[in-house]
Amino acid sequence: MVTGPQFMIKKERNSPIENYKKLSIQVSLNGLSFCIVDTIANSISQFERISFETDVTPYELKKKLKSFITEHKLSSELYSEVVVVHKNSLFSFVPLAIFDSNELANYLKFNVKILANDHLDFDEIPNYDLVNVYVPFVNINNYIFDLFGEFTFKHNGTVMVEALLKAHGQTNETICYVYLCDNQLEITVLKSKQLLFYNSFYYSSLEDYLYYLLFTMEQLKLDPEAIKMRLFGDVELEDDYYNATYKYIQHLSLFIPPNDLLSEEIVKEIDFNILNAL
Repeated sequence: MVTGPQFMIKKERNSPIENYKKLSIQVSLNGLSFCIVDTIANSISQFERISFETDVTPYELKKKLKSFITEHKLSSELYSEVVVVHKNSLFSFVPLAIFDSNELANYLKFNVKILANDHLDFDEIPNYDLVNVYVPFVNINNYIFDLFGEFTFKHNGTVMVEALLKAHGQTNETICYVYLCDNQLEITVLKSKQLLFYNSFYYSSLEDYLYYLLFTMEQLKLDPEAIKMRLFGDVELEDDYYNATYKYIQHLSLFIPPNDLLSEEIVKEIDFNILNAL
């Protein structure tokens, strides 16, 4: 994947105290979403999500993002923090103990196809001894920098794993969290405060979804009759995806991520990653 010139900033913005709003934007080749948090009212002031009919190129993604930002007048506000979440399957988690920032390409080359001019980056997950190495959309980062100045960027896997580890707490149970959004399936398996597995898959049908889910469980040697599974995202109780999963997983339930700002109904509408990126 060619992502553009290698110029970007990865820092938090230092804005005047009167800039009390925070903005998170998620970009992927199959959709866009954003969320604005009002830190004074401690509430969500605006959010939106769109899905594309087919995957686009990074070049087309930038054009769609420009229209998206213009339509919702996102650049007309001042923000104390801007976070961009890069959602793609070009990543690999690495234990901190063996991580070397000079070896980023070696962590990725066996899992994903990368090109010589791809820019590679990484996120550390504090307190969990994990590093996520990935390929960001550099053309998107350049555009966001031109628009807002300094900002933070992360991979969606980083946001997902860190948020679920915090929500998982101290329980010793092994729990499989399954997130569905825009035909992308993210599977996270946690035990205590440890990540046992994380990966994402693109699916186009119910059969694809079941294949990736059950194949993952088989490879991890997870017993369908014993594992506790939590579904969330674009799934409802008794819909096709829930019912199909329940045929194989005995201990299945919907997961409502805890959030101090919103009701359960609103939490289900907002993309998990943009809500937890700030």
